[in-house]
Parts: sequence; structure tokens; C-alpha cells
Amino acid sequence: MIILSLSTGFHDNSAVVADDYRILSAIQRERITRIKTDGGFQPEGSLMPKTVAEALRIAGARPSDIGQVLISRGALPAECFRWHPLRRLRDAVRARLFGKKKKSLLSSQMVKRQTTDISRFFRSDVFLRMHGLPENIPLADYNHHRAHALSALFFTDWENALIYTADGGGDSSFYSAWHYKDGELQKLFGDYGELLSHSAFSAQSVGLVYAAMTEALGFKRNRHEGKLTGLAAYGSPSVYEDIARHFSVSGEGAVETTFRSEKEMERRIAKIGKSVKPEDAAASVQKFLEETILSALTAHLKKTGAETIGLAGGVFSNVALNRRAAELPGVREIFVFPGMGDEGIAVGGVYDFLLRRDGCEKWRSQRRRLHNVLWGGEFDAEVAELFSRRAKKIAKKENAPRAAAQKIAEGKVVAIYCGRMEFGPRALGARSILANPADADINRVLNERLRRTEFMPFAPYVLAEDAGEVFDMSPAIRYAANFMTVTCPVREQWREKIPAVTHVDGTARPQIIGGDSFAVYAEVLREFKALTGLPVLINTSFNAHEEPIVYKPEECLRALNDKRVDFVLLAEGLFAAE
Repeated sequence: MIILSLSTGFHDNSAVVADDYRILSAIQRERITRIKTDGGFQPEGSLMPKTVAEALRIAGARPSDIGQVLISRGALPAECFRWHPLRRLRDAVRARLFGKKKKSLLSSQMVKRQTTDISRFFRSDVFLRMHGLPENIPLADYNHHRAHALSALFFTDWENALIYTADGGGDSSFYSAWHYKDGELQKLFGDYGELLSHSAFSAQSVGLVYAAMTEALGFKRNRHEGKLTGLAAYGSPSVYEDIARHFSVSGEGAVETTFRSEKEMERRIAKIGKSVKPEDAAASVQKFLEETILSALTAHLKKTGAETIGLAGGVFSNVALNRRAAELPGVREIFVFPGMGDEGIAVGGVYDFLLRRDGCEKWRSQRRRLHNVLWGGEFDAEVAELFSRRAKKIAKKENAPRAAAQKIAEGKVVAIYCGRMEFGPRALGARSILANPADADINRVLNERLRRTEFMPFAPYVLAEDAGEVFDMSPAIRYAANFMTVTCPVREQWREKIPAVTHVDGTARPQIIGGDSFAVYAEVLREFKALTGLPVLINTSFNAHEEPIVYKPEECLRALNDKRVDFVLLAEGLFAAE
């Protein structure tokens, strides 16, 4: 069965097409609209149908092929709901007067109407028509945190695992904990909207605390939290206690707070943040995040006896936190789903539906480890044709990796644009910028060219056979490190050799590569190692500041012509600007 799954929240929307258990395509809406972290529903001139159309195109599927549509319980236009006639009239008048149409959260409507049966109040035919889909396709909803959890669990082979989710909020909840053992999934903790109450208290969310500090320090919430993670290494957690005194973790692993409202929390965090140097505020909120989540994980590990941890939700984009989770006593392995933000729940929604449809035994038999997330569009033929007309080829296909490695060794910046695009927030070798890790000044140069203001060093990538030599990488993080979701120490003898990828605290965020998924990407690194003796290269995402990663060939060419990069490596060769 062809399944179309949509994330429909306020940010990081996505569309996923699956053939039962096999993901055929997955794409974030921001890649289409070119609006970073794009979300929310726009009923008129909507670009959401374009995201759906692109996901279907990539999958080689037609609307008529779809056997099931899945949606998250996010923000949807009022037309999709059955209202009292007076409510419809009021909304129509407001739309005419103010030019805006009303939206409503599907999860909130469940609470208000005291039912999880959306067929009683949700007009699936209207929703499907808005997306250009046949109106008779079955439509079902999925829960936010359960979808996060299943995205992390499905791509493991563990039989005794703790699955934990944390984010800024979804379906009236901010956390969930699950125990998977011997083919059975048990909910340990969390209100998933199925209790039909707004019992979850937003000020409890460590994700929202981190977002409030991000905003207090002059950055954008839901976008720049990673800057605080990097900045934290430069500071001292001098006001950690001022934050932590308002929170506790119960013996059951529940995060509790003394704040009475989210606004009160935000005011207090802003005051704390502005009372010290930005790096000290960042260090303090980073320590608060780590200690709180680790306390919750410890409580659940003790309760379950699990030796493995699956993580998902926006909080786990924090790579320093993930490393500490892997260091908890008795933890054998962790895995962070690469689409850990709200884009990833569309993937989890697929596996939630299949678990409910097929039962645990069949679902369990389909589980597998994840080798890559190359689920986006592939434009090798189109980009080759465009560059043949409007760029200059300086190396043929067979010589291109070596030529690219030579240019990088000389201090040039090379972008790679090959094959299918990655899903999730990280560039993992299909839409990446590569540079020399030995050049300590390359961080400044790249940040200037890409108009970025970063505190973290650029991430390195390394072949699987060299990973242990360069990085102090425990077995617990090797799987997660395939997707650049965790930090680890750089070995002492390598820190001065690769300063561009070594943070001030001596750590890096490596990506381990192996297998056939990244052939050109891996070959450039092998050639660079042969030329320089260095077994790592810089990998940073192929985008400028505040822009999504490049998607279409025209965006790739524009970056070359705008001198963001010196060369572009395609499947057909190495190119320079005309």
C-alpha cells in the first residue's frame, strides 16, 4: 500500500511517501518554499500541495496510487472542521474583513469536543481536496510524541530499549517515555492527547526553556538553539542554579516546575540570561538541559533495566546532550533519529499506522538499521545539463574526486551536489560543502562567504576504518555518529592537525561513512587522505545563513556564481564558474 504521511504543525512541515514499510520519499517543506523551518497551513496559494506533489514525484507515485493518508494533529484551516453555523458565519466575516482565514489545532479540537474520533468533526474530503488528492482516500491522524518515538525505535534491532522523546510541545505534551521489550511496546510516561485534557503544563518543557534563553540572547527560537550549544563551551554555568531551582524530576521521570505559566518562565529566563555574559547564560541553560534530561533518562533506565536508548524530538538536536546520554552507566548504544525535529514525525506516523494495522509481530519483523536518509529528490541529469551550458568543467567524471581533493588541499571550497537529497536538518554528503580541516582560518572564511555567525566549528566526516584513530568514539555512539547527531572527543594527537573541526572543548561532531551510499563523497576523502595524510574533511551544509539547504539545480548554480563556493562537484565532473 502507498501511504502519504504529512507533518502539519507550526514549523518543519514535511511529506513522506512509503510503500508499506519502505520509505520511497521524504521531503521538508522548507526545501520547496525556501523558507527556513517552514510550517503552518496556507489554504490559499498553498505550497503544501507542492510539497505533496514533489514527494509523490520522487516516489514515482500518482495521487490515485495512494491507499492511506496520515496527518499529525497540527494547525489546519477552519474549513476542515465541522462548526456550528454561527461559527462558520463569524469566520467568513472575519476572513472578508481582515483577509485571514482561521486555523485550528486538530489536537485542541479533540480536547474541546472530547473525542479522538476525527471523523465526527474533521472533513477529510476538504483536506484531501486542498491537496489535490482524491476525496475518497482513507485519512487517519497520528500522535506527535508516539510518532517521534516510533521513528527512533523502528530503525534499531534492539529487544530491550528505552525510547524517550522531548521537544517544545506537541499534542498537549512535551515528553514521552516507552519501554520496548520482546516485541511489546509499553507506554511509561506522557500525556499524548488521548486523555482528552490539556493537563500538560508548557512551563515544564526544557525545550521551551532553551528556546526562551535562545531568544533572550538575541537569537531566533526554533532556529538558533544550536548556536547556544556551541557558545556554551566558551562560558561558565554561573547562573545554572537560578534556572534549575525552578525544576525537579520525580522518581517516575516526570519533569516538574514551580513556574505557574509559560509567560512567567520566559520572563524569568530572560532576566537570568541578561544578567550575565551570553556565553555564561548559554553554559548555564546547556547544563540545565543536560542535567534535567539525564535525570529523567536515569529514572526510566532504572525502572526498565534497558541498555539502549532511542531518542527523538527537537531537544535531541542538541549533540552535546546526546553524547552525555550515551555516557550514562550501563548504556550500550544510543540512536537519535536523523529527522529528530517535527519533520520526522511524518516518518514516525507511517510506522505508527503500520503497527496499529499489522500488530507487533509483523512490525517487529520489518525493523532494520538505517543506512542513510537519502530520501529527497535527485537532479543529476538536470544539473549536469544546466552546468554544461552555464559553468566550466575542469575535471571529467572519472577524475573529479581527485581534482576536488586537490583543490580542497590548496584551500579552496568545494560543494558536492550528487544523487538524492538528505532528509532532516543535517547535510550528510549529498548537499554538502567540503573544506580543509587543517586550516584554522577556514571557519572565518566560510562564515563570511556563507554569511553565517557560528560558534561551533564545522563538522568533520571520516571513513569508518579511520574513525577510531581520530576520535575517541565509544561503541555506544557509533550508530548515531553515522548521522552527525552526537559529539565525541578528538584524540589529543589530532587536535592541532585538524583545528577547523575541533571545538574549544576538544570535541567534534563527526559523521562516519561507509558502504555504497556515499560513493563520490567517500572517494573525495580517500583522495584527500592520499594527498595530505589527513583522514577527515570538513562537511557543512550547502546553504547560506538563514536559507534552507539548496535543493534545485538553479540554486546550486547560483551559489557557485555568487562565490559562496569555488567549485561544485557533480556526478558528471568538477565545475567552476564561467
